[in-house]
Amino acid sequence: MTEEKPIALKRACAAVLIPSGETVKLAAGSTVWLTQALGTSFTVMTDHGHMARIDGADADALGSPQARDGTAAGTGASVEEMVWNQLRSCFDPEIPVNIVDLGLIYECRVEALSMGGYKATVQFTLTAQGCGMGQFFKEDIMKKLLAIPEIRAADVELVWEPPWNQSMISADAKHQLGIE
Repeated sequence: MTEEKPIALKRACAAVLIPSGETVKLAAGSTVWLTQALGTSFTVMTDHGHMARIDGADADALGSPQARDGTAAGTGASVEEMVWNQLRSCFDPEIPVNIVDLGLIYECRVEALSMGGYKATVQFTLTAQGCGMGQFFKEDIMKKLLAIPEIRAADVELVWEPPWNQSMISADAKHQLGIE
């Protein structure tokens, strides 16, 4: 989803600059253009030509209803399925494909805890080592995993081996991106 018309922010909100990962505050009334609205976040282009990610909790600043967290509670899905669904709700802010289909998830395990509930362990990578969004993605994944009521603990790690390449993208995502 993209917006060709400018949007004046209804209130000030935090944003993360892409690809540096620097946190900034966008002022109320500043102009942005929506370039992507996937998962629980929005990617915008600012009037200064910077690309930024706005969290779904700040959707009202864009004049949109709050983005959903994507949890599948009460759907009968297994905990592992809910974890994978949450990972599929994480999107690269520059590429309109979720991190699972981009091939950025290298490991995902769900283990029962002796005290009840489950622990999710995820290893992920980025499309480029120079990208400053690693810590941001780590926090986003952690937040989404812990939003699943059955998940009591999560361990999320950014790894670089093996190096990511386009062959790791799913066939559907390659088709969507036109790189078949």
